[in-house]
Order: sequence, then C-alpha cells, then structure tokens
Amino acid sequence: MKKIGLFYAPAQGSTEQIAKKVAARLGDDNVELLLIDENTEITKLDDFDNLIFGISTVGRDNWDANYTKIGWDLFLPKLQNANIGDKKVAIFGLGNHILYPDNFVDSMGILGNTIESSKANLVGKVSIEGYDYKDSEAVVDDLFFGLPIDEDNDDDLTDSRLENWVNALKSEFGL
Repeated sequence: MKKIGLFYAPAQGSTEQIAKKVAARLGDDNVELLLIDENTEITKLDDFDNLIFGISTVGRDNWDANYTKIGWDLFLPKLQNANIGDKKVAIFGLGNHILYPDNFVDSMGILGNTIESSKANLVGKVSIEGYDYKDSEAVVDDLFFGLPIDEDNDDDLTDSRLENWVNALKSEFGL
C-alpha cells in the first residue's frame, strides 16, 4: 500500500499541529505530511491512493496585513480540475464556533464540495452531534464533510475526536 498523502495549510499553527497528530495516530510510516505552498504541484496527488486534506477557515489572511495568496488559495483552483476520482479522501477543518458561529469550518465545506464534484470517495464524515454552532457550509444531511476541530474553544475535546476519527479512517484506508 502506498503512503497516505496528508496535505495541509497553513503552516505553524493549529492546522499543522493537528496534521502532525493525525499522522502520528495513523502511524508516521503510513503518512507523508505535505505543506501546501506555492510550489505544491497537483500531480503530487498521484503519488497516493488515499488523501487527507487539512484546512482552516480563519487564518493568516485575517490577521496578517502583509498577507499574500498561499496554501489553499493557490491549491484549491488546481484541485477543482484534478483527476482524483479513484481516491479516498478525508478532510479535517479548523474553525472557531464562538467567534464565527455562522461560518463554522466553512472552508472545509468549500473543499468538501470540490472533492465531491471530482467524484472522489469522501470518507471520514462526522455527525453534527456534540458541536455548537449556528451555520456551516461543511454540513450536508446532518454530517460534516470531515472532522471539525476548534482548538480555540474545544481543545479539551480534540484528542477524543481525533481518536474516533482516525480509527474510522484506519478502517476506510485499510490500515
């Protein structure tokens, strides 16, 4: 079996920390961590049968006055035209349900819709039960497209949520 490609952005924050935790729980030997930046080629997806994407809804673009397009800003348009229909894909998304209750993990929703339109097999969906928010683009039929994480307000729930999600992915990915 090929390694799982875990693509994430942005760097140096909660998304990267969660990516490393997911990789450790899946077994570092089973996962290749890949930071999405301006040099990430869409053809890199071809190296993997199974993919995990990590994204945040609020990030550098909101707090950095010198922000330029990076990470998902550059990669998402490439992903819209990618041929990933033969792959299993899981998503985790970072958000803040207190400051942004009307847009909780919306970026995960945008990414999830892109993946579903590519005909890839989206795995690792999570029930909305146990989450407190008002609205989210990441919810369809009472399921999130992937695992929502709120490290700012629910960090005490992160480890158990990760454990449950990763155990489900192990089954989906045949580990």
